[in-house]
Amino acid sequence: MSISCPPGSARYFISPGDTYFSIARSFNTTAAAIEAANPGVNPNALRIGQIICVPSAVFPTPTCPGRVYTVRSGDTLFAIARTQGVSLDALRAANPAVDPNRLSIGQLICIPTGAAPGPAPGVCPPNTFAYTIRAGDTFFALAQRFGTTVEAIRRANPNVNPNALQIGQRLCIPR
Repeated sequence: MSISCPPGSARYFISPGDTYFSIARSFNTTAAAIEAANPGVNPNALRIGQIICVPSAVFPTPTCPGRVYTVRSGDTLFAIARTQGVSLDALRAANPAVDPNRLSIGQLICIPTGAAPGPAPGVCPPNTFAYTIRAGDTFFALAQRFGTTVEAIRRANPNVNPNALQIGQRLCIPR
């Protein structure tokens, strides 16, 4: 789904923990301005990966080959790479001007996207089937939907970080 933002605003992908208030602080705007730019969006029901429009004059460079992450208190480049499901090398390559020793709260980091971790089409082990992640999916929700357990999904997808699922990512779901 493509979203068009009004002039003076940019597309923003919701990350874990985001609120209109935290986004507004990062972009030097207000939660009310973000709400006005997104009339059909419930600010109390934001979903990871959801796209909203953020009005502001402060945006990351448009050359980011992925999505934008806002640095939070306690973040390190290694921790960001781990929680976002990308390699540290890929994160460094996507942010050549970022000094990993001088991250600051509110700083914008480019999270490279591409092949999300997970199985290629048709490469699931026996007694599982391939599933493509959609907005709002979690291991717990998938376990409930497909009548399995979170642990069984973890075992079927050992290289997937359940806290950094990406829309379009493929998983193997136990039958």
